[in-house]
Amino acid sequence: MTNIALFGTSADPPTIGHAAILKYLTENFDHVAVWAAENPFKRQRTPLSQRHQMLQLLIDDHQIDPDRIAVHPELSHARTWLTLEQAQQTWPDAQFTLVVGADLVQQITHWYRAKDLLQAVSLLVIPRQGYELQAVDLEPIRRLGTRVQIAQITPPKAASSEYRKQGKRPSPYLTPQIQAYIEREQLYAWQTDKTEKAAVHP
Repeated sequence: MTNIALFGTSADPPTIGHAAILKYLTENFDHVAVWAAENPFKRQRTPLSQRHQMLQLLIDDHQIDPDRIAVHPELSHARTWLTLEQAQQTWPDAQFTLVVGADLVQQITHWYRAKDLLQAVSLLVIPRQGYELQAVDLEPIRRLGTRVQIAQITPPKAASSEYRKQGKRPSPYLTPQIQAYIEREQLYAWQTDKTEKAAVHP
């Protein structure tokens, strides 16, 4: 049976932290399905299509095994249950592991059809710097009959949100290709502000 990792991430923008996770997943699963996710608890302005393009740039830039990973825009849904239904149609004979960051552990039992979702997948939790994961946090998930594992990786701390706010360039957390894409597409507010100031003060 094919073991598939399902990893949705905001990817706004994707960083070296995302790259480390993707490499780890390709080393531990037959296939990694990754997509840019719409998190209903976050305000995001970058279109999904552009975030998917940046994810592909990240995979290409870090030379992550293309035989074991692919960007799957069709899996992008605000509700993870719908993502799983789509994945089951695409890979009817696969075994699925849902990959989430440690910061989402306390939310997951409140997701849409959480019980059905968690009984249909295994769960792999990615540790995240700044979020202390307690055993008690995993108990509500395990009580639903879900197999939970903690990934043996702690990705580098590289917050996408900080880059969106202030845009340090060049950034040590983004590949040059992704930074060039961001600059070309003018994705974030600090770029708009810079452009407007230049127009007012030539």
